[in-house]
Amino acid sequence: MQDSVTRTDVQEHDGRSTGERPVLRSMLRGAMLKCPACGIGAMFHRYLKVSDHCPHCAEALHHHRADDAPPYFTIVIVGHIIVSLVLMVEMAYRPALWVHMSLWLPLTVILTLVALPPIKGALVALQWALLMHGFDPDAKEEIGDSFEPSLPEDKGA
Repeated sequence: MQDSVTRTDVQEHDGRSTGERPVLRSMLRGAMLKCPACGIGAMFHRYLKVSDHCPHCAEALHHHRADDAPPYFTIVIVGHIIVSLVLMVEMAYRPALWVHMSLWLPLTVILTLVALPPIKGALVALQWALLMHGFDPDAKEEIGDSFEPSLPEDKGA
Protein backbone atom coordinates (compact mmCIF):
# COMPACT_ATOMS: atom_id res chain seq x y z
CA MET A 1 0.00 0.00 0.00
CA GLN A 2 1.36 3.40 -1.00
CA ASP A 3 1.66 6.24 1.50
CA SER A 4 -1.13 8.77 0.98
CA VAL A 5 1.26 11.67 1.59
CA THR A 6 3.85 10.76 -1.04
CA ARG A 7 5.45 13.91 -2.35
CA THR A 8 6.75 13.14 -5.82
CA ASP A 9 7.32 16.79 -6.80
CA VAL A 10 9.42 17.50 -3.72
CA GLN A 11 13.14 16.95 -3.44
CA GLU A 12 15.28 17.29 -0.37
CA HIS A 13 18.21 19.71 -0.24
CA ASP A 14 20.11 19.75 3.10
CA GLY A 15 16.95 18.84 5.03
CA ARG A 16 14.87 21.47 3.25
CA SER A 17 12.28 20.53 0.68
CA THR A 18 12.02 22.15 -2.72
CA GLY A 19 8.93 22.32 -4.82
CA GLU A 20 5.41 23.65 -4.36
CA ARG A 21 4.57 25.24 -1.01
CA PRO A 22 0.89 26.29 -0.92
CA VAL A 23 0.44 28.96 1.74
CA LEU A 24 -3.09 28.10 2.92
CA ARG A 25 -2.47 24.36 3.15
CA SER A 26 0.81 24.96 4.98
CA MET A 27 -0.81 27.33 7.48
CA LEU A 28 -3.67 24.89 8.13
CA ARG A 29 -1.16 22.11 8.79
CA GLY A 30 0.79 24.40 11.10
CA ALA A 31 -2.39 25.38 12.95
CA MET A 32 -3.05 21.67 13.50
CA LEU A 33 0.47 21.51 15.02
CA LYS A 34 1.76 19.35 12.15
CA CYS A 35 4.73 19.74 9.83
CA PRO A 36 3.90 22.17 6.99
CA ALA A 37 5.68 19.94 4.47
CA CYS A 38 4.12 16.52 5.12
CA GLY A 39 1.22 17.25 7.49
CA ILE A 40 2.02 14.15 9.56
CA GLY A 41 4.96 14.84 11.84
CA ALA A 42 4.56 16.95 14.96
CA MET A 43 5.84 20.52 14.66
CA PHE A 44 6.38 20.94 18.41
CA HIS A 45 8.20 18.61 20.78
CA ARG A 46 7.11 20.65 23.83
CA TYR A 47 4.32 23.15 24.43
CA LEU A 48 5.82 25.95 22.26
CA LYS A 49 9.22 24.49 21.33
CA VAL A 50 9.46 23.87 17.59
CA SER A 51 11.31 20.68 16.65
CA ASP A 52 14.55 21.14 14.74
CA HIS A 53 13.37 18.62 12.14
CA CYS A 54 10.07 16.93 11.36
CA PRO A 55 10.09 13.44 12.89
CA HIS A 56 8.28 12.04 9.82
CA CYS A 57 9.84 13.69 6.74
CA ALA A 58 12.99 15.25 8.30
CA GLU A 59 12.07 18.74 7.03
CA ALA A 60 14.27 21.34 8.72
CA LEU A 61 12.12 23.58 10.91
CA HIS A 62 14.79 25.25 13.04
CA HIS A 63 14.96 28.29 10.75
CA HIS A 64 11.78 29.86 12.08
CA ARG A 65 11.80 33.34 13.58
CA ALA A 66 8.34 33.54 15.14
CA ASP A 67 9.59 35.72 18.03
CA ASP A 68 6.84 38.04 19.33
CA ALA A 69 4.28 37.54 16.54
CA PRO A 70 2.38 34.57 18.08
CA PRO A 71 1.76 36.29 21.44
CA TYR A 72 0.77 39.49 19.64
CA PHE A 73 -1.81 37.75 17.43
CA THR A 74 -3.02 35.72 20.41
CA ILE A 75 -3.59 38.88 22.44
CA VAL A 76 -5.49 40.48 19.55
CA ILE A 77 -7.72 37.45 18.94
CA VAL A 78 -8.38 36.58 22.58
CA GLY A 79 -8.89 40.24 23.44
CA HIS A 80 -11.57 40.66 20.78
CA ILE A 81 -13.38 37.53 21.94
CA ILE A 82 -13.23 38.29 25.67
CA VAL A 83 -14.06 42.00 25.41
CA SER A 84 -17.06 41.23 23.20
CA LEU A 85 -18.33 38.63 25.67
CA VAL A 86 -17.74 40.91 28.67
CA LEU A 87 -19.72 43.70 27.05
CA MET A 88 -22.58 41.38 26.08
CA VAL A 89 -22.83 39.93 29.60
CA GLU A 90 -22.56 43.36 31.21
CA MET A 91 -25.30 44.84 29.04
CA ALA A 92 -27.63 41.87 29.45
CA TYR A 93 -27.20 40.94 33.15
CA ARG A 94 -25.14 43.64 34.93
CA PRO A 95 -23.43 41.14 37.27
CA ALA A 96 -21.28 42.15 40.23
CA LEU A 97 -17.59 42.82 39.71
CA TRP A 98 -16.56 39.60 41.48
CA VAL A 99 -18.66 37.62 38.97
CA HIS A 100 -16.82 39.28 36.10
CA MET A 101 -13.45 38.51 37.67
CA SER A 102 -14.28 34.90 38.44
CA LEU A 103 -15.63 34.36 34.93
CA TRP A 104 -13.34 36.30 32.59
CA LEU A 105 -9.94 35.90 34.22
CA PRO A 106 -9.85 32.07 34.01
CA LEU A 107 -11.50 32.12 30.58
CA THR A 108 -8.88 34.57 29.29
CA VAL A 109 -5.99 32.46 30.61
CA ILE A 110 -7.42 29.20 29.25
CA LEU A 111 -8.25 30.68 25.84
CA THR A 112 -4.78 32.20 25.59
CA LEU A 113 -3.02 28.93 26.46
CA VAL A 114 -5.17 27.00 23.98
CA ALA A 115 -4.82 29.52 21.13
CA LEU A 116 -1.07 30.18 21.35
CA PRO A 117 0.31 26.88 19.88
CA PRO A 118 -1.94 26.83 16.77
CA ILE A 119 -1.18 30.48 16.09
CA LYS A 120 2.56 29.89 16.43
CA GLY A 121 2.29 26.78 14.25
CA ALA A 122 0.46 28.72 11.55
CA LEU A 123 3.05 31.51 11.62
CA VAL A 124 5.99 29.10 11.40
CA ALA A 125 4.23 27.34 8.51
CA LEU A 126 3.67 30.71 6.81
CA GLN A 127 7.39 31.43 7.06
CA TRP A 128 8.10 27.97 5.63
CA ALA A 129 5.66 28.45 2.73
CA LEU A 130 7.02 31.89 1.84
CA LEU A 131 10.66 30.69 2.07
CA MET A 132 11.47 33.19 4.82
CA HIS A 133 14.36 33.10 7.33
CA GLY A 134 16.45 30.29 5.89
CA PHE A 135 13.59 28.05 4.77
CA ASP A 136 14.67 28.71 1.17
CA PRO A 137 16.66 25.64 0.06
CA ASP A 138 18.92 27.83 -2.08
CA ALA A 139 19.67 30.35 0.67
CA LYS A 140 22.94 30.42 2.48
CA GLU A 141 22.96 30.14 6.26
CA GLU A 142 23.27 33.49 8.00
CA ILE A 143 26.55 33.66 9.82
CA GLY A 144 27.01 36.77 11.89
CA ASP A 145 30.37 38.46 12.16
CA SER A 146 31.90 38.41 15.57
CA PHE A 147 31.33 41.61 17.46
CA GLU A 148 34.50 43.52 18.05
CA PRO A 149 33.91 46.84 19.73
CA SER A 150 35.98 49.62 18.32
CA LEU A 151 38.07 51.57 20.76
CA PRO A 152 37.97 55.34 20.57
CA GLU A 153 41.05 56.67 18.87
CA ASP A 154 43.44 58.71 20.92
CA LYS A 155 43.03 62.29 19.64
CA GLY A 156 46.41 63.37 20.88
CA ALA A 157 46.77 65.67 23.82
